[in-house]
Amino acid sequence: MNVSGKTALVTGATGGLGHAIARALRAAGANVVLSGRRADVLASLAAELGATIAAADLSDADSVRALAAAHADVDILVANAGLPASGRLESFTEEQIDRALLVNLRAPIMLAHALVPAMVARGSGHIVFMSSLSGKAPAGGTAIYSATKFGLRGFAGALRADLHDSGVGVSAIFPGFIRDAGMFEDAGVTLPKGTGTKSPEHVAKATLRAIERNKGEIDVAPMTLKLGATISGFAPELSATVTRKAGGAEIAAKFEAGQLDKR
Repeated sequence: MNVSGKTALVTGATGGLGHAIARALRAAGANVVLSGRRADVLASLAAELGATIAAADLSDADSVRALAAAHADVDILVANAGLPASGRLESFTEEQIDRALLVNLRAPIMLAHALVPAMVARGSGHIVFMSSLSGKAPAGGTAIYSATKFGLRGFAGALRADLHDSGVGVSAIFPGFIRDAGMFEDAGVTLPKGTGTKSPEHVAKATLRAIERNKGEIDVAPMTLKLGATISGFAPELSATVTRKAGGAEIAAKFEAGQLDKR
């Protein structure tokens, strides 16, 4: 898809990744609709990009329906919003589990459910789901988060197959550790020496490439992390052993402590 002149709805636009994605889409000529819980936080970015603001709480089903109804004619959906949901299962309340599932998994599914029919009728459109390498390689301390991101990967792949030859593309993006923005940055965790990171702009570039070239999946991570995710797919026990020996449990505990207020 040539995004110039198209309208793109970006959820999770209040965060650094959302900012970078919105800027990349606007630079490519798209008209951007910025969605997040707090309209006031989006005001300066909206003014910069000449964008529309669409406040929505993705943990609330009525708010998700209202967002989709108000922007039913968008050409592109970038389902970027997500909660970190870091920590061991027993550390969560039922309400916190529900909120993670609603924001990270249900909301993207329901937005796609609402927007896809019009895209199919027009014979044109694209949907991008922001997953994570945790949606390919599970690790300790990420049970809830990984469940949502594995779910997004499965949904995206199956929906892409359903929409083959319809003119509507579906992509999933799999970021690793992203510096200067997002969940990793918010947690303030120092990674082991040699663990590479990528920038929000790398994620934005991958998102734009996925739309323009109709890519099914794109990893946004250094080669070592990509390789680790690949190994996890065919040798999960080996991958888990390596992660434990590399201090995975300690890192997970630090992420949990740094992200408790995001539940």
